[in-house]
Amino acid sequence: MKNILSKRIPETLMVGVIGGYLFYLGHLPLPWVLGAMAAVMLWQSITKREMVWPSPFKNGGILFLGIYFGLYFTKDTFLSVSPYLLPYILVTVALILISIINSTLITRWIPVDRITSVFGSIPGGLTEMVIASEALKAKSSLVAIFQTVRLLTVLFIVPFLIVHAFTSDVTILDTPITSQNMEGSTSNYFWFLFPIILGILLRNSLPAGIVIVPLIITALLNVSVIELPALPPLLLIAAQVTVGIGMGKTITLSDLKLGGKYCFVYFGLALTLIVVSFLFGAILAQFTSLTLATALLSVAPGGLIEMVLTASAVGADPAIVSALQLIRIFIIIVFVPPVLKWYFRKKELHEAA
Repeated sequence: MKNILSKRIPETLMVGVIGGYLFYLGHLPLPWVLGAMAAVMLWQSITKREMVWPSPFKNGGILFLGIYFGLYFTKDTFLSVSPYLLPYILVTVALILISIINSTLITRWIPVDRITSVFGSIPGGLTEMVIASEALKAKSSLVAIFQTVRLLTVLFIVPFLIVHAFTSDVTILDTPITSQNMEGSTSNYFWFLFPIILGILLRNSLPAGIVIVPLIITALLNVSVIELPALPPLLLIAAQVTVGIGMGKTITLSDLKLGGKYCFVYFGLALTLIVVSFLFGAILAQFTSLTLATALLSVAPGGLIEMVLTASAVGADPAIVSALQLIRIFIIIVFVPPVLKWYFRKKELHEAA
């Protein structure tokens, strides 16, 4: 059995690479991530063959992308992000509240309970929202499905809109741009051992630790006197493919069918949230010195990796997007589940009285 599963790894890799390359040829946004994800998802759904992609492969790709994002940080980044903290937090809280209100309102017309609906549509981590929903006796399977619909909607629509709105040459997405020079001593690459080792050791110490820890460590090294080299473009493409494959392996068409007609409802909620986030991003750009592209990607309810990669492709500020998206993730993962638990339990007690 193990021999069969090990043979599936090259097949999975080949499908992912082909998917990424086809997206690249089609000049689609984030080709190596979304192409690999779509190809693996469709292949295993159509062929009914179980794709095999060990979690260390995906985690390794995420880790290197964290290092890549950290290379964008400079001393000026830490100074420049501080004026945006308060307005960004206000915008993020408003976006979360709108998501909660919308997902609660639709339960009047569909037979989905409020707790399941809220956790299924809020712009947070899929795993974290499923775990939090289980504590409140929500239907965790539906939460996972609705969160998957939200995630796919955001990942495919936001990069597509941003890329076509802010650049006429989307082929720049084939190789991520770095702010570093490829020249320099080969020995400087040894500095990357610190974020790699700490990223592995501390990956479970905080939410999304596998990307946040190496990002932070690399950023700290980059603002020091150490001169870090750029990561080879081929390594960055490989990292994106491994992440895309890992994402695609967890999603099947049968999973989406389980939600039935209600998937379209939550697809609509995701579209609404994207429109609202773009509106808030435009407001943030209007009242701060952020460029419109940077503001939109900072507020967008998408994944950190995808939004920062898109920022690097359209000339936005990846460091600012990274920093603000990290704040959004922190707020949603740390504060939202406990607050929702308190709110729903209080409401249940009030209705039972």
